[in-house]
Amino acid sequence: MTDSVQIRRALLSVSDKTGLAELGKALADRGVELVSTGGTAKALRDAGLTVKDISEVTDFPEMMDGRVKTLHPKVHGGLLAVRDNPEHAKAMADHEIGAIDLVVVNLYPFEATVAKGADRDTIIENIDIGGPSMVRSAAKNHAYVTIVTDPSDYEGLLVELEATDGCTTLPFRKLMAARAFAQTAAYDSMISQWFAFADQGQTFPEKLAVNGRLVTELRYGENPHQKAALYTPVGPYTKGLAQGEQVQGKELSYNNYNDADAAFELAAEFKGQDPAVVIVKHANPCGVAQGKSLLEAWEGALACDDVSAFGGIVAVNQTLDGATAEAICKIFTEVVVAPDADEDARAFFAKKKNLRLLLTGDLPDPRRGGLSVRPITGGLLVQGRDNGAIGFDDLKVVTDREPTDQELKDCLFAWTVARHVKSNAIVYARDGVTAGIGAGQMNRRDSSRIAAMKAAEAAEKFGWDKPRTVGSAVASDAFFPFADGLLAAAEAGATAVIQPGGSIRDDEVIKAANEAGLAMVFTGMRHFKH
Repeated sequence: MTDSVQIRRALLSVSDKTGLAELGKALADRGVELVSTGGTAKALRDAGLTVKDISEVTDFPEMMDGRVKTLHPKVHGGLLAVRDNPEHAKAMADHEIGAIDLVVVNLYPFEATVAKGADRDTIIENIDIGGPSMVRSAAKNHAYVTIVTDPSDYEGLLVELEATDGCTTLPFRKLMAARAFAQTAAYDSMISQWFAFADQGQTFPEKLAVNGRLVTELRYGENPHQKAALYTPVGPYTKGLAQGEQVQGKELSYNNYNDADAAFELAAEFKGQDPAVVIVKHANPCGVAQGKSLLEAWEGALACDDVSAFGGIVAVNQTLDGATAEAICKIFTEVVVAPDADEDARAFFAKKKNLRLLLTGDLPDPRRGGLSVRPITGGLLVQGRDNGAIGFDDLKVVTDREPTDQELKDCLFAWTVARHVKSNAIVYARDGVTAGIGAGQMNRRDSSRIAAMKAAEAAEKFGWDKPRTVGSAVASDAFFPFADGLLAAAEAGATAVIQPGGSIRDDEVIKAANEAGLAMVFTGMRHFKH
């Protein structure tokens, strides 16, 4: 293995022609022989460069619509030969195989072809075979061959050649080889996922390929001693928070992204509906409201728990206006997420230099499919997204008293919020505003009491004559295993209950609800969130 390798001959075959002409000219100016294929050769010639066709190297024509052109010993022998191995050198001489020092290849646009909704035959034709083979051969033999797979690396290659008088160093070739193998791994992963999920309709394929593309390294993880980074999936995916435009503010941290995503996903539940504001702290909602305006929704959400809202994350379901932005700026807020923001809103936020404003352009479909992946010791837990939904027609009244229309609306609003609250989750809501939220407790009774306590504190602070839990609906993400949690809600003033049902003590809980004069509906669907 040698350090410096002189670049005398380069093989270029790219689907993405970005920067190709400039690269080809820079190589030609250094006396590098250019060998190329099909459309790449044409593009280089159109730029006025001298190019040798691959068929001149192989003494074999390109055939079968270009499927067979580089899969040949005179190509792969020139890539894989160990230059200081006498037997390899003899084989090259005996078979007139010329060494290839540089390979510039990017692959057929499989991802883009799938994304634009192409038919199956077109997708199959965009599975590259010769490209990955050349990439892997060159990367394996990086002791002697330089491989470049991304146009963004062209500039780095030219800087390397300039610094070393037309050579590449071993550290550079090792770096490019690492990137090349990551590229082919991600490419094959995309193909395997398409075959498994789209073509074969599998939910859990025998082998699951999980991959991502680095967006940025973050300052640290959940804690300063942990390293962290943001990746986006390689292949088709739903655009959202990771693709948002950060208009202002400090760099987003790991916790910022995690909390902002929780707020963003809940705000998406109200896509296309009345103005909605979500306030999240430590990945749990601490206030959610809908109103006639975003400002009204903000005031309702903040009043639910203004203590927890300090230093929180805010997400809204529509374009932010100046009045709402001005109100948000009155308390310390880490991140604000919105589809867009008008000029007045941006001007108010600009006065808070550390506040991060993230604009996503749209909200995702809350009912979309997909997989959720979580690592455990020695393995991965994989499940489908919790995209289940219920409507009025799905509710089953199980008590003597039927809920009023308003109670049903409050039940569904509370239920929508509860699915985004860590279990055990209890949410009180009235008139489209959360009155109290109890999250992450080890038993449901304590969640009921904590949520009611927060509502009582809010009433005292804002001078209300009674807590907003009075006359509210209460949602439980899972069934009440005992009547105590339900009775705690009744004590707080709730008049309607929504829960999945399904406990062996359902009769006991229903009896307690009847005795308390509550209306209760079962959903038949649970929403644990751990």
